[in-house]
Amino acid sequence: MKNLRVILLLVAQLSIFNCQFSIGTLHAQGVSVTGSVQTDMLVPQNDARTGARKDEAFQANVYAEILLQGSKVDAGVRLEYLEHPLPGFENDFRGWGVPNFWLKGRLGCVELTGGTFYEQFGSGFILRTYEERSLGIDNALLGGRVVVNPYKGITVKALCGMQRCYWEWNKSLVSGADAELHLDEWIPRLQQADTRLTLGGSWVNKYEKTEDIFADPTHKYNLPEYVNAWDVRATLNKGPWSLLAEYAQKGQDPSFDNAYNYNRGSAAMFSGSYSKKGLSVLFQVKRSENMSFRSKRSQLGTSSFINHLPAFTQDHTYALAALYPYATQLADGEWAWQTEAGYNFKRKTPLGGKYGMNVKGNFSHVRWKGVTYYQDIDVQLSRKLSKSVKLNLMYMNQRYNKTVIEGEGGMVRSNIFIGDALFQVAPKVKLRTELQYLQTGDDQGDWSFGLLELSLAPRWMFTVSDMWNNGSTKTHYYQGLVTFNIKSHRIQAGYGRTRAGFNCSGGVCRYVPATTGVTLSYNYNF
Repeated sequence: MKNLRVILLLVAQLSIFNCQFSIGTLHAQGVSVTGSVQTDMLVPQNDARTGARKDEAFQANVYAEILLQGSKVDAGVRLEYLEHPLPGFENDFRGWGVPNFWLKGRLGCVELTGGTFYEQFGSGFILRTYEERSLGIDNALLGGRVVVNPYKGITVKALCGMQRCYWEWNKSLVSGADAELHLDEWIPRLQQADTRLTLGGSWVNKYEKTEDIFADPTHKYNLPEYVNAWDVRATLNKGPWSLLAEYAQKGQDPSFDNAYNYNRGSAAMFSGSYSKKGLSVLFQVKRSENMSFRSKRSQLGTSSFINHLPAFTQDHTYALAALYPYATQLADGEWAWQTEAGYNFKRKTPLGGKYGMNVKGNFSHVRWKGVTYYQDIDVQLSRKLSKSVKLNLMYMNQRYNKTVIEGEGGMVRSNIFIGDALFQVAPKVKLRTELQYLQTGDDQGDWSFGLLELSLAPRWMFTVSDMWNNGSTKTHYYQGLVTFNIKSHRIQAGYGRTRAGFNCSGGVCRYVPATTGVTLSYNYNF
């Protein structure tokens, strides 16, 4: 409990200090101060029913960030306290310190950054460093970056640094360069035709010293110290149309992910969309093979990835639709297709009714060498029934290859039905309800989910929910939450159970064990 008091005291002091510091000092000098404090805590309990374990008296992740912005210079720093990390965060996260700090300066057409930074070239096929706290991902680079705009329509970037891996920095060196040409800024006819054309190219190099890794007791791998990757792309936008084509290739990069093979890697994608009032259409296709690209060849888990490949599957927010999420298969390969279409039926038409109606359909399919990895067909309908009632309906048919994605379990075939209704009870009172059902004869069988959420604007929100496996385990995963907002502060307290499973975002997943206990979250932005 001593550490718990330290965390709460730290959060309170940071909030007060930040607010006073920004108002009293730097604003007067023309420097703006922004920042945030985020604290997520769990007081765990043992729960034989769900398998949840109480390994510590409490667990918490605390982040505090300050950003100073001036006309020519920006600076920032982030403090992280994870002495008792939340479940799903490996013990490598355990500790505290200041892993992120940066200074950025602008002079004419040149921008220089020193310290830690995030960067993405193109779609991220050969370079994407980013932070996703819910997944425990922070693969920032520590080093330097320069961005130059030598002439209108031209942007050139160059960078070099070491990549963060939990509380350390991998000893390998990541270098790269990127250039983009916005041709519409050079060619007046393109501007007159409402057409924007951008060409881009990137190069990334990883230098990692060789190490003794044996194929068998008498044979050692001859590991390359330098691995190069390159990427080219073109983007065209004209009126409601948008097109993107991109291709990337990676040199020989034997690693734990690809069983130390010496095949080259490649990725190609095409994305096209059309969006006009009342109608939207999206089509995407991607092929990738052997594109796992880490700054440490023997690393496991979600850390140390230099690149990122989008999943091209729908990121669902409903509980049962997200029960079996897809993780991009970087080490082997995949063909991925996604198409989506949406249409708004106008008000006062036979299908639109009095208030109009929106219908959206999505199809996602991922496979490799004749084996289906994932498939999702869903249709969503959104309609306002009256001034105070809005209804959302969804049907989803899913195929999830649990053996490929998780290692075992076979193909899970499911049908998912969702109803979501929002009631405007009073000017500042809203009640939202969800009813969901997942039907399957595979894995653990059927699931049900129900939710009630009462919002008393602008301060309070009360939520109760239950996800019940009415298949093989007959287990209830119930939760109750109370949320309070005041100005820039948000506090949420609750109690309940969470199911063991995968937390995913954009095709990147982390396994999270089951939990039972009291939760407390605090967020402050200034």
